[in-house]
Amino acid sequence: MASLVMGFWVSPISSISLRRSRRHKFIVKAQNFDDVRDSTVLSSESVNGIASSSSSSSSSSSSSVVVENETQKNGSLLSAIVEKDKIIGNSTNDNTVLDEEEELAPLWNDGYGNLTVKDYFVAAKEMNKFSDGGPPRWICPLDCGHPFKNSPTLFFLPGIDGTGWGLALHHIALGKAFEVRCLHIPSHDRTPFEGLVKLVEEAIKLEYALSPKKPIYLVAESFGGCLALAVAARNPTIDLVLILINPATSFGRSQLQPLLPILEVMPDELHATVPFLLGFIMGDPVKMASVNIGDSLPPTEKVQKLSNNLISLLPYLNELADIIPRETLLWKLKLLKSAASYANSRLHAVKAEVLVLASGDDNMLPSANEARRLGGLLQNCRVRNFPNRGHTLLLEDGIGLMTIIKGTCMYRRSRRLDLIKDFIPPSMREFRYTMDQVVGLYRSLIGSVMFSTLEDGTIVKGLSGVPDEGPVLLVGYHMLLGTELISIIDEFLSQKGIMVRGIAHPELFTGRTENLSSEYSIVDWVKVFGGVPVSASNIFKLLSTKSHVLLYPGGAREALHYKGEEYKLIWPDQPEFVRMAARFGATIVPFGAVGEDDIAEILLDYNDLMKIPIVNDFIRDGTRDTNKFR
Repeated sequence: MASLVMGFWVSPISSISLRRSRRHKFIVKAQNFDDVRDSTVLSSESVNGIASSSSSSSSSSSSSVVVENETQKNGSLLSAIVEKDKIIGNSTNDNTVLDEEEELAPLWNDGYGNLTVKDYFVAAKEMNKFSDGGPPRWICPLDCGHPFKNSPTLFFLPGIDGTGWGLALHHIALGKAFEVRCLHIPSHDRTPFEGLVKLVEEAIKLEYALSPKKPIYLVAESFGGCLALAVAARNPTIDLVLILINPATSFGRSQLQPLLPILEVMPDELHATVPFLLGFIMGDPVKMASVNIGDSLPPTEKVQKLSNNLISLLPYLNELADIIPRETLLWKLKLLKSAASYANSRLHAVKAEVLVLASGDDNMLPSANEARRLGGLLQNCRVRNFPNRGHTLLLEDGIGLMTIIKGTCMYRRSRRLDLIKDFIPPSMREFRYTMDQVVGLYRSLIGSVMFSTLEDGTIVKGLSGVPDEGPVLLVGYHMLLGTELISIIDEFLSQKGIMVRGIAHPELFTGRTENLSSEYSIVDWVKVFGGVPVSASNIFKLLSTKSHVLLYPGGAREALHYKGEEYKLIWPDQPEFVRMAARFGATIVPFGAVGEDDIAEILLDYNDLMKIPIVNDFIRDGTRDTNKFR
């Protein structure tokens, strides 16, 4: 059987000098062969709850959690882009620490699907097998690699499993944008909740002292959500961003409450059945087994691969008995009770920016109701609901944490969000998923074709007539609802690998369209694909960075035109974008689209709606504070 190599960095936080601009990490490797019993494992000793390496190990050719793993690509693109994707994918498994990148290129490899839930169980089991029984410590998975320049730090706070591997499916993507550190709580550790709060608090205070102008991210699931809220309440002056996945602040209303007394008196012989019960309660096995199955596969092949994944996954549920022994489970349940009580009593003191991700089919906690409750109590809280998802949201198929962070505009590298400097272009997986799943039906129905004009006036199919180098300003007529944007973004990325930054309506960024029941929607995908609110300063910044910018001078008035105004330009007499483009020497590319205004008949236009009581008041209120760019 192939060897299992588990890679992680141990972060010696306590020994960092405040004068250092860059933290050093020591590579620690645990290797186990089935046919070799004397596998060497690094021992570690704890310094203030932070593990430090006490010996060195031989180098390894792989830094991933599992050496042998096949990744299924979704969709199909040009061979050049796919080949580039493979090259990038191979580079993520290199142990060599590369120089910091300035930024990521469009269609970068986020590594989603490289690891599966089975790998999570294997890694968690190995962590427990080689545990020294010491106190909690921070680990940095090698799969995270090295982030690009000036990236903030992300601390992951685990659920009751305590392994710290809950982000296993997201390590590569998060590692591009964050310095990732995961809290590992050994199964036999009995540190009380207040002790864990102090440990996390020490880590963020030190990080804040090192980089006071950067935000600090706390990504926490279940029990970790209580821990993150407690730390945020005790440190209101530190710039914290909390991302809570099904937080256990609702533990008092858990569906498992009737089972807790039974677990306490259950004989040891029956404890082996508990992992199977918890395994099915924590998440949907089918969604977990679908992580590395491509959407483009034929149905029969997809069913066959899903069946094989399920068969290989189910035996690992028994590993929960080793990951969470009986005594540990009882201790964690008591810890959950005290954690929920501690966090709930201090919600009023939380000043941090909070994003709550709630599963609609959580069989362990009433997460959907709890998200609405927290959204109403916390001062700066947003909610995204995920129907038909289980408790272990981050281990299920189709959930990309980095995508969610980008789509909710939660990623920033300084105290204030800068949609131009902080923008991370879509990855190959995000591009394929969006074009196949989110807008796939629309793309198949319209079958758009693009033509461009060369310098000699020749009209050719494709975008070869559009300059590859920016700054470029694409200026066009805003057709009905502007759905031609999908084709433009698609073609520029697939043909040229260029990210077109669209100037969007500011209402998409104000949060007025959100509520405590909001799901991850097309509005969030607009932000993932580079949309920025219309303003002179944003266009100035984009042109100054030599970007390709898409602008509709007609704005919402042109997109929601009246009856009889099909294909009519409604532009200002003296559009200001011309002078701004001239200042930066930008190439202005005028474009038009044909067909979109013909697919629908307008029954009620603005003039008709303004004659309807109540509706006209709603329209006036909605347009009163909007920005206009001329």
